Amino acid sequence: MVMNAVRCALFAAVALVLTTPVGAVGEDGADASVAAPAQEASDPAAATREAQALVREGRFAEALDLLRPLVQGPEVDADVVFLIGMAATALSQVPGVPASAREALLEEAIAAFRFMLINRPGLVRVRLELARAFFLKGEYDLARAHFEHVLASNPPAAVVANVRRFLAQMRTQRRWTLRGGFSLAPDTNIGATSEERIIYIGGLPFERDAEELSTSGIGLSAWLSGEYQYPWGERRRLRAGADVSRRDYGGSRFDQTFVSVHGGPRWLVGAGAEVSVLASVQRRWTAGDQLYDAPGAVLEAGRRVSRRVTTHARASVHDRRYRTQTYLDGPVADIMLGGSWVVSATVRANGALGWGQERTDRERWRHDRNWLRLGVSVALPRGFTVGGSAELRWTDYEGNWFPHTTGGEPREDRTRSLRLSVHNRAFAWKGFSPRLSVVHEVRDTNAQLYDYRRTGGELSFVRVF
Repeated sequence: MVMNAVRCALFAAVALVLTTPVGAVGEDGADASVAAPAQEASDPAAATREAQALVREGRFAEALDLLRPLVQGPEVDADVVFLIGMAATALSQVPGVPASAREALLEEAIAAFRFMLINRPGLVRVRLELARAFFLKGEYDLARAHFEHVLASNPPAAVVANVRRFLAQMRTQRRWTLRGGFSLAPDTNIGATSEERIIYIGGLPFERDAEELSTSGIGLSAWLSGEYQYPWGERRRLRAGADVSRRDYGGSRFDQTFVSVHGGPRWLVGAGAEVSVLASVQRRWTAGDQLYDAPGAVLEAGRRVSRRVTTHARASVHDRRYRTQTYLDGPVADIMLGGSWVVSATVRANGALGWGQERTDRERWRHDRNWLRLGVSVALPRGFTVGGSAELRWTDYEGNWFPHTTGGEPREDRTRSLRLSVHNRAFAWKGFSPRLSVVHEVRDTNAQLYDYRRTGGELSFVRVF
């Protein structure tokens, strides 16, 4: 009963899209908006069979006129929804369709296929058609993700060939990329501060001030990134982009702002590999004051290893120059190797290994770090998608760390974190769904005042389809 109520409420919202006038277009592309409105079908099964025949004959507008009234009642037939998606997609590609009508038809198709996948995420044919609709709409990131899940389902060879053709086209045709979002971010320990109240110096205890202990709060986090790729030959592109992120805790000393810009060439290597060499400039502010500038360079590479596996790598070096904390000046290097494994039509796993190094002017702050991250996400029935990831990080410092370590030996940190997230694909607005995440992080160290525990949350909005 509960699930039926949810399905009915959801499809009532979807029906707003499905019944929005889009300017019906005939087979020859001429405007057919003066045609008589469709009549309520007295026999849904007969209307469905007639609509199937109309779709086979290429009379997509007439098929939609028959099908749209059938989704207004409490019972929704899956065949009707699928036919609406197929007819809307096909009609959007008829020559002469105005751009606005084409966009609305593709949104109609996406809404129909998305509705079907909410309760049955393993429907490979529906996911294939959803991916194709996203491709035609120019939503390449979403299209690629769904095409990859189709490939993981061992489809027939002809389908594999078509999907690879779509993936190759997206790889060469991509121009603009724009991503963004915002979230509420409660945190039990905003500054990742130790709760140790007593520090020992030379065997003598000293009590810390209360304001030095951890602070909790609720922040607002927002981020935006964009990039344009200009064609420069058959297998070359020029990339230019920027990233901006902001975390605000109501004017506190923990506010953070980060901006970076990048640009450089991208080469398409073979059928499934690419390499980019980018110049990069970064700037970070904390508590409203500029913290550092960091010019540098980035090398990126990616390769599709198989139908299920893709790999990527990133290496960067930046020369950080601090405005006041000049003892932290110096080069920062990072290397990351990662991969994604699409296990099935509903399961995706990912992992990454990383190494980094900071060679600061002051010896005690110089360090090497290594990290490992593993994650998985699963699309479940009833619209739920759950995900989890775990990360381990090892950081080893140089120099004398007295009085924080006994005898002044170098500092050693071991940090572990766990993230769990859930969202429901049935609750969405314009393709965005609220996602709830919880993150727990612990750092153990041999240095006094540098251990901490923190638990944070995040209520963000994600693009689900």
